[in-house]
Amino acid sequence: MSGIIGKKVGMTSIFDETGKNIPCTVIEAGPCVVTQVKSVDTDGYAAVQLAYGDKKEKNTSAPLKGHFQKAGSAPKRKLVEFKTFEDQKALGDTVTVDIFAAGDFVDVVGTSKGKGFQGVVKRHGFGGVGMQTHGQHNRLRAPGSLGASSWPSRVFKGMRMAGQTGNARVKIQNLEVVKVFAEQNLLVVKGSIPGAKGSFVIVDK
Repeated sequence: MSGIIGKKVGMTSIFDETGKNIPCTVIEAGPCVVTQVKSVDTDGYAAVQLAYGDKKEKNTSAPLKGHFQKAGSAPKRKLVEFKTFEDQKALGDTVTVDIFAAGDFVDVVGTSKGKGFQGVVKRHGFGGVGMQTHGQHNRLRAPGSLGASSWPSRVFKGMRMAGQTGNARVKIQNLEVVKVFAEQNLLVVKGSIPGAKGSFVIVDK
């Protein structure tokens, strides 16, 4: 399984050979620098660490500066480990979108948009206005009865209630790669991916 770190550019749509309009997401993927190669002997597991996104040196801690200097790289913003890599990688190597081709299927991991503290209607799709949930009288967007009585005298964990919505790690699986623009470091995948424009994403092959 190979992978790359990228940044969500935005959404667009393209037409296929049959004239069907396909919604797509554009990802600026790489180039990523190999900043560490872990092995079972030294680290207890095998992995390849990639770095992406330029960062100012004044905003980088001294230990990280030394870490990047070993790889002969400038400071980077995002570091991600990939457990298995198809090709053997060495310290300082560069990974680009060339590892992908049109027709490949990838998994994309990102952080969903944060929506703050939300009620049960927005967060869980409760009925709300016009379809009052059980136990309500005049509060049209309230959660209604929670089912707790003298036993168990508490609210069960996992109960669907109001709370923080979004801002969570989300993985979308089996997205088809529609086009690869190697010169512009762009990857076009079918469908939508989590996160706002400009947010970091991880693309697994």
